[in-house]
Amino acid sequence: MDIHLSATQATNEERMAIDAVLGAPSSRWDGGDRSRSADDHLAEGTGHAARERRHLLLPALHAANDRVGWISEGALNYICERLTIPPAEAYGVASFYHMFSLKPRPKRVVYVCDDIACMCAGSDAIVAALEQNIGPEGSLTKDGSTTWFRSPCLGLCDQAPAALSASYGEQRRDQTVLHRATTMSILAPRWPPVVVTGSDRVGARLLTFDAHPATHVPTLRLSRSQPPLLEQSERPSDFAALRRALALGPERIVEEVKASKLMGRGGAAFPTGRKWEAVAREPETPHYIVCNADESEPGTFKDLCLMTWRAPSLIEAMTIAAFAAGCAKGYIYIRGEYEYARRRLDEMSYFAHERGMLGKDILGTGFDFDIEIRSGAGAYICGEETALFNSIEGYRGEPRNKPPYPVQRGLFGKPTIVNNVETLVNIPDIILNGGAEYAKIGTPESTGTKLFCLSGCVQKPGVCEVPFGTTLRALIELAGGVRGGRKLQAVLLGGAAGAFLTPDEIDVPLSFEGVRAIKATLGSGVVMLFDDTIDLRKIVARIARFFRDESCGQCVPCRVGTVRQEELLERLASGKSNGKLNGERALLGEIGQAMRDASICGLGQTASSAVESAIAKFDLFGTEPR
Repeated sequence: MDIHLSATQATNEERMAIDAVLGAPSSRWDGGDRSRSADDHLAEGTGHAARERRHLLLPALHAANDRVGWISEGALNYICERLTIPPAEAYGVASFYHMFSLKPRPKRVVYVCDDIACMCAGSDAIVAALEQNIGPEGSLTKDGSTTWFRSPCLGLCDQAPAALSASYGEQRRDQTVLHRATTMSILAPRWPPVVVTGSDRVGARLLTFDAHPATHVPTLRLSRSQPPLLEQSERPSDFAALRRALALGPERIVEEVKASKLMGRGGAAFPTGRKWEAVAREPETPHYIVCNADESEPGTFKDLCLMTWRAPSLIEAMTIAAFAAGCAKGYIYIRGEYEYARRRLDEMSYFAHERGMLGKDILGTGFDFDIEIRSGAGAYICGEETALFNSIEGYRGEPRNKPPYPVQRGLFGKPTIVNNVETLVNIPDIILNGGAEYAKIGTPESTGTKLFCLSGCVQKPGVCEVPFGTTLRALIELAGGVRGGRKLQAVLLGGAAGAFLTPDEIDVPLSFEGVRAIKATLGSGVVMLFDDTIDLRKIVARIARFFRDESCGQCVPCRVGTVRQEELLERLASGKSNGKLNGERALLGEIGQAMRDASICGLGQTASSAVESAIAKFDLFGTEPR
C-alpha cells in the first residue's frame, strides 16, 4: 500500500517516543526511505509485515501524546509511515478517544469529574468556580501550564468530588488524584480553600462482611491512607493456585470452574466455565485471553482496587485460564485513567517473569504464555468486548455484530476468552479450595461473593465484599447508612445502565435471581445512594448526557436515540412539553424500546434503563393537568 502524507514532519522528540514503542525503522515499508529504485523496492518484499503491526497503533498514539501532551500532524504522519496505515484511518482512531488531543495543549491536563457520584459531593460548585476563575473547559491557567476539562466518571467515586491530573513529559504519562482543595489550588488559587482529608493517590477502602463465618470467604481489608507498595498489598506468593492448576490439567481445571458455578461479574453474568470450555474445544489456533479492565461505568471502582491491591491474583488467574483453554497470549486492556494500577500490573508481570510464572516453559511444564498490558484512552464503549478487540487491533473502538461470538472469533479473528477483573480474581480460590466448596457460598444460582461499589450519599463510601443473597438494606447498613442520617430518596443499582430503586425495595436480596425478580440488575456492582437533598432530575439528565457522549455513533438507534432521549428530558425539565406530559413519557418509552431492539451492543440496549425506571418510580416532572 502506498500512502500519501502531508509535508509536516515529526519532531525528533516525537520520533524518539514512537520509535521506543515500534523499534527503529528496518525497511522502506517500516518508515524507511521509499524513494529508491523499483528493484530495490521489490528486494525488500512487501508491506505485509508492516501492516501486521497495526495492533501497535494505539500504543504508538499513546507514545506521541504522552511525550508532548498532544498528537501533532507530523507525529501522526510518522506513525502512518511506520505502520503503513492510511492517514485518514489513523486520524479516525486518534480522534475516537477523549484523552488524546489533536490540537496543541499544555503538558498538564486536569480532568474534573462531573458525573453523578461527584455531583452528589458538590462537583457542580467546583466546575462553576473553574469557569469563573479560568474560563470554559479547555481554557489555560494564567501561566499557560495547565488546562482543564470536564470528565465522565474517573473511577474515583469513593473520593468524590475528585479530579485527575495528567502530566505529560519525557519519562511517561503520570497521574495524580486530586481532591477539592488541591484541584482549586492548582487551577484557581484565589478560590477559598476547602479542607479535605485523605490521600492524593489512588486507593479505596474495602470492607469485608461475612454472613457465613463457617464458610471460606476471601478477605480483603484495604486502607487508602497510603499508596500500596509491593510489601503493603497482597504479597506475590509462590503462585500456589497456578502450581496446583498445572498439576490438575486443563480438563480438570474447567470442571472445577464449572462446579463453582462462577458467573461473570462484568454485568452479563455468563457462566465462566462454559466460556473456557468453548474456547478450549475450538480447533482454530492461536487462542487468546483478554482481561477486560476498562472499568468505565459511572459509580464503579472495584476493579481499580483489585488491580492495585491484588495484582498477583489477576496475573495468576489469567495464566490458569490460558492453560485451561490453550491460550498462547493474554491481554489486559486497562482504562487510560488507571495509570497507577497499570504500573502495579507492570510490576507484577515483571515479578512473574523473573520467577518463571510467565513466559516460556512456565515452571518447567513446557507451557508458554505471556501477557501484554494495553491502555485505553478514554472511551466507555471499549468496555464492550468486541469494541475492545477493535481497539487492541488498532481500529476505532466500535462494536461488532454477533454472532460470531468471541469464543469462536474474537481477538484477531481467533477464539478468545474475555473475563473482567473481578471474575478472574475468584479463580485462585476456586482452584485451591475446589469448585464445590466455592459453590457453598452465596445462593444456589449466584455462588460466591460479590464486590459492590458504594458511593453517593453514603456514610462510608468504598468497596464492600458480601456473599450473594445479602440484602441491599444490610449492605447499606454495613457502609454506615445514608450520610448525615438523612432520609433515603433512591438507590441506583447496577450503574448508569442499571435501575433506580425506591426505599421500599431495598430488602431485595443481592443475587442475579433476586434483582431479576424486581426487574433490576446487579450490573457492574454499583450501589449509589441519593438522599432527600438530591435533585433526581439532574441525575437522570446527567445519565442521559453520559450515554449521548459515549455512543460510538456506529448504529442509528443508539446514535440518534441517545440524543432524542436527552432532548426529551430537557423539555420535561424546562416545562416546554406544552401540556403533553403523558405523550412525552410515551415517546420516551418508544425511544427506549427502539434502542433495546435495534442497537448493535449493550450501550444502546441499556441506555434508557435507568432513565425509564426513574420516570416510572418517582414523580420527577409532575402530573399532566386534566
